[in-house]
Amino acid sequence: MNILGINAYHGNASAAIVCDGRLVAAVEEERFNRVKYAAGFPAQAIRYCLKEAGLELKDIDHVGVPRNPYARLGTKLFYAMRMPSFARERAKVLAKFTGIPEALAQALDANPAKVAAKFHRIEHHQAHLASAFFVSPFERAALLSADGLGDFASTMWGSGAGNRMKIEGAIAFPHSLGLFYSAVTQYLGFLKFGDEYKVMGLAAYGEAEQLEAFRDIVRTNGNGFRLGLEYFTHHHTGPQMSWAEADKTPTLGKMFSEAMEKRLGPRRNPEEPLEQRHRNLACGLQARLEEVYLEMLKKLSERTRLKAVCLAGGVAFNCVANGKIFDATGFEQVYVQPAAGDAGLAVGAAFYVWHQVLGRPRSFVMDHAYWGPGYTRDDIRRGMDTSGLAQKGYLIEELAEEDLSRRAAAMIADGKILGWFQGRAEWGPRALGNRSIVADPRRPEMKEILNQRIKHREIFRPFAPSILAEKTGEWFEKAHPSPFMTMAYSVHPEKRDKIPAPTHVDGTGRLQTVTREANPRYWTLITAFQQLTGVPVVLNTSFNDNEPIVCRPEEALDCFQRTQMDALVLGDFLVTRS
Repeated sequence: MNILGINAYHGNASAAIVCDGRLVAAVEEERFNRVKYAAGFPAQAIRYCLKEAGLELKDIDHVGVPRNPYARLGTKLFYAMRMPSFARERAKVLAKFTGIPEALAQALDANPAKVAAKFHRIEHHQAHLASAFFVSPFERAALLSADGLGDFASTMWGSGAGNRMKIEGAIAFPHSLGLFYSAVTQYLGFLKFGDEYKVMGLAAYGEAEQLEAFRDIVRTNGNGFRLGLEYFTHHHTGPQMSWAEADKTPTLGKMFSEAMEKRLGPRRNPEEPLEQRHRNLACGLQARLEEVYLEMLKKLSERTRLKAVCLAGGVAFNCVANGKIFDATGFEQVYVQPAAGDAGLAVGAAFYVWHQVLGRPRSFVMDHAYWGPGYTRDDIRRGMDTSGLAQKGYLIEELAEEDLSRRAAAMIADGKILGWFQGRAEWGPRALGNRSIVADPRRPEMKEILNQRIKHREIFRPFAPSILAEKTGEWFEKAHPSPFMTMAYSVHPEKRDKIPAPTHVDGTGRLQTVTREANPRYWTLITAFQQLTGVPVVLNTSFNDNEPIVCRPEEALDCFQRTQMDALVLGDFLVTRS
């Protein structure tokens, strides 16, 4: 039984293929078209997934699409009557979803008549919950999804047992934690789609001096929360996401009102320098999100009496809040899959069909993130030949794995910045040791060097510590696994001066715990670094420069040459500058 999951006509377009209940491949369209958060139809992602599974269109039995036009139909009609322009936009989107069978056939150069698969329309947040629970290691767990908006809901909760989910409640449009965070992100001058994670990093530099104002902007009640709608515009204009067909870059319309400026002060224009006032507002935003999010989780824990929770939706990427779940709630185990945002809907839709629709038993756990394209030695060799490395004076060596890890670790310990390209690409927005840039965490200047010399981004943005999983409790105040970089824990105070580069200004690190089973080569590299330095941690950041994470060897080689990385490892090859 082969099930294709598709997230289409929305930011983070993606595809996933599940065969007989096991994930075979999953990838975002951005990895192929090189447009960050690409929207539209994920034609290239679908082609990759079918190729990886060895399937053709005729072999697909079911297609899961995470959009249900009939969900909350009354609410949709109410807003459509109030906003005719919004109604027209919704009609256009619905028409696109109706045409998915034809788009699928076109993507695979097939006759639409050959599309024999059965199509399933799955409510947005139920697909989110399925993407977390059905691939988790838990037999029973509480479930929470929170994001901006999907099928006119922003939040949904319930519980899962075996191969079934039970939905217990939801919060409908226009009330949304995700839209709250996005609106204040815009107010602070960060206008690009996906900039929320920048504000999360900025928050650590401030004090929550306007927390009471944020408590008025988001008001809690017995059923969760409600927005102070006078501070927002999306309930008047509709949740405006658009993208140009030419480049698929998603954009959001303005979401905050003049009332927010009157309450919090004048908004920041993107070209203005960041002041302490802006840092403090970012801190207040983050603090209020944590209050509401953690209170919801606390109540969910008390209601379900379960010790495990699965999280999904864009809010589940807030690693700072996630790291506080253990102290603030009764949950003892947390699972967040690596593509918790809308890209993950493709996986959720496929597994929802397998379990919730077809009633099949569970047999799969997502314990690693490496579901994207991989490349052979010959692919890498051809990429290097095409790049003309030898003619440009680069030194290329092919080494045995042990020698490669030892040499790479020595370079990192010597202060070199290393591109690390291995195996299959990561699923989700985090580089987790297969498409990473790696550096020495012991050097306090390394953060500034990377931001200015390689990443060309804001200086306040933090980097991640990748740590041997078995050493986590020795270096962090929590030892619960964080394999997908979805938790931030406090570094033990006595260890902070030993790994200053990936330790954020508030003493935390958005860590990745690395096991030998999940990524043996990356684990071996960190182990070799530990043997040289006594530190079982390397600094990890995504292999890119203001672009999607590199996917192909050619993209890694291009990024390496145009930035100031010192060396590059591609499979078994070590490339160094002469």
